[in-house]
Amino acid sequence: MPGGFPGAPGALAGPPQKKLDPDSIPSITQVIEDDKARLGGQVFSTNIRGQVPPLVTTDFTVHDQGNASPRFIRCTTYSLPCTAELAKQCQVPLASIIKPFAKLPNNETPLYVVNHGEMGPIRCNRCKAYMCPYMQFIDGGRRYQCSFCNCINEVPVFYFQHLDHMGRRMDFYERPELSLGSYEFDATLDYCKNNKPPNPPAYIFMIDVSYSNIKSGLVKLICDELKTLLEKLPREDGAEASAIKVGFVTYNKVLHFYNVKSALAQPQMMVVSDTSEMFVPLLDGFLVNYQDSRAVIYNLLDQIPDMFADTSESETVFAPVIQAGVEAFKAAECSGKLFIFHSSMPTAEAPGKLKNRDDKKLVSTDKEKTLFQPQKGVYEQLSKDCVAQGCCVDLFLFPSQYLDLATMADVPSHTGGSIHKYNNFQVETDGEHFLRDLRKDLQKSLGFDAVMRVRTSTGFRATDFFGAVYMNNTTDVEMAAVDCDKAVTVEFKHDDTLSEETGALIQCALLYTTIGGQRRLRIHNLSLNCTSQLSELYKCCETDSLINFFAKSAYRAILNQPVKNVSDILVNQTAHMLACYRKNCASPSAASQLILPDSMKVFPVYMNSLMKTAPLVGSTELSTDDRAHQRLSVMGMGVEDTQLQLYPRLIPLHDVDVSSEAVPAPVRCSEERLTDSGLFLLENGQSIFLWLGQASPPDLIQSLFNAPSLAHLQQGHMFTLPELDNPLSKKVRSIIGELLEKRPNSMKLQIVRQRDKPEMLFRQFLVEDKGLHGGTSYMDFLCYVHREIRQLLT
Repeated sequence: MPGGFPGAPGALAGPPQKKLDPDSIPSITQVIEDDKARLGGQVFSTNIRGQVPPLVTTDFTVHDQGNASPRFIRCTTYSLPCTAELAKQCQVPLASIIKPFAKLPNNETPLYVVNHGEMGPIRCNRCKAYMCPYMQFIDGGRRYQCSFCNCINEVPVFYFQHLDHMGRRMDFYERPELSLGSYEFDATLDYCKNNKPPNPPAYIFMIDVSYSNIKSGLVKLICDELKTLLEKLPREDGAEASAIKVGFVTYNKVLHFYNVKSALAQPQMMVVSDTSEMFVPLLDGFLVNYQDSRAVIYNLLDQIPDMFADTSESETVFAPVIQAGVEAFKAAECSGKLFIFHSSMPTAEAPGKLKNRDDKKLVSTDKEKTLFQPQKGVYEQLSKDCVAQGCCVDLFLFPSQYLDLATMADVPSHTGGSIHKYNNFQVETDGEHFLRDLRKDLQKSLGFDAVMRVRTSTGFRATDFFGAVYMNNTTDVEMAAVDCDKAVTVEFKHDDTLSEETGALIQCALLYTTIGGQRRLRIHNLSLNCTSQLSELYKCCETDSLINFFAKSAYRAILNQPVKNVSDILVNQTAHMLACYRKNCASPSAASQLILPDSMKVFPVYMNSLMKTAPLVGSTELSTDDRAHQRLSVMGMGVEDTQLQLYPRLIPLHDVDVSSEAVPAPVRCSEERLTDSGLFLLENGQSIFLWLGQASPPDLIQSLFNAPSLAHLQQGHMFTLPELDNPLSKKVRSIIGELLEKRPNSMKLQIVRQRDKPEMLFRQFLVEDKGLHGGTSYMDFLCYVHREIRQLLT
């Protein structure tokens, strides 16, 4: 039913509702502003167990005093229910969203690295938890009791220290692992593959040189950009140059490898045409140090566009390209990343050849899930091989039609890679947008060949993991690479009663190889409260983290069940959580009143918005590849990114104070907030729009576009703001620049005029209104959930 709520008998049946005042229903922008006013600019000290941090949208400074910063770990609630019964009663998911490599602002201290020499990190003999602030030293400091499993361990001789009158070690403040929530250990050889130190990682650039990529100018664009970008490869703090090796492959239906050894005058090409048995034809000279081979690499990058200038080859292979990367890393005994630039479905005869299986007739049926499922076989094995070798795949796609993204992106999504997609790519309009993504991707701080373990104190445990990860068993989260934007969402379940007195502990340990080839352990610890009072649990909930969990669990569920069932479950659980609060925690009031916990009062807005996202809306108007792309992107996101994606920022620009540094406060995402004479900027981390009201003042249009009025702007899509020398132009461009800088992905600016056709694209992001492709308005959803709650209560 268009606009009707799934499962509701014909839209919203029932007695006519009293018209609610839109301003009286909870507003996300208000909640965000209130939190900023209360906690913005303050220091958040992590010395208190179970304290709820400021919202992700608030700027604050973290002072690590024994618990990990909320930049690394956020939780759905900071007070866990003591029993499984209570957890079942309230149906609030118990989960943490862990972003192990989160970027820290410049005013926060980078993680300390602890080196215990040959002995390696100290850990509990029984549960293998690492030394941390929660360990209790006893017996004059000769032994310690593990707070995770209660086992009593001997303190190694080299680590012995006397205790003070409080039972604390005298060196408490000198040792990061005793006083901080997050720190690193240098790993010893037993933490390395084959017990030998790892080699530094390598980056391989793999460029599809088929007809469409040559013709569009993409290949030349990539080659030109790499000349400057390779100068900026990430390096260890304090290192002169990057230790990363680089290699180059071009391909269509055969693969071309290049020898760029520094001693050569010219690069040499070697062709592998048998793609069924992939091998790397040269070992020496394929992966090189950029600084040494710079002249030969420049030569190669100049030659590639010309070498293939007259190609008519339009068929490509894909799986063998990834296989070649894995083989190259194997031969070099290193981990690394493949940057693959690819434009069409791989139809050439080779392993992993795909055929079109896009079928709009499956949308809204029980078989819709097959559109999101990758094709089995070759790609499954490839993911396994990549993870085993520490080979991460970043995929840049330039499609002009369906290419089965669900299958092609399967390897990136299991190896910690990113998937970027530029439909109908044109250098003029999309070139800069793509290059911004490439620069961000190439310069990100990250760790390779990583394994993550989440340990908990007794009474509960980690049972489920969502993310750009690979799981070979139930406890080890494997990531070929993990960067500063990727997060893993971990769900916890009870296996016993938790105690209010001791609380609950979580330790996330990540073993990885640094960009300079060192093996390290990164440890994040967090202590939570436990409660037998539901009111306490609700008080400590965090809506932004809850919605991250629901988005990921819903996007995983659509692989196995109809989208409609998944939506119904989301509504049910929303109603359950809120009904339980109403019944057990709220003061008595009329049944007709909707009562929401303070910490979750904007939860329904986010939930309704989630249900209108492309993967969950069964609409034949949306492309299958776009839906699959959004589904996979969200699986690796942290809390900030899901918050923004589900509730975009709508910023009024028409009365911006050009003399102030500040960005104007966003308004609610609804058509009611737009004005005919207004200019608004909307961004959600993936897209950015500048919306121009049809009565926009001519002086504003003149200042921004150097045109006398709106009518003088070209009809259709516009993608850049001219660089004009006036305060308004500078201010607006600086706001846009700041947003682009802040977000993990680049966003392509689209300038839309009110009532022009492209405005439809913009309107789908006004998430408080009715969805374009189905889905109800926030107001209607709230009424619907309220009815469900009343039914549950009676």
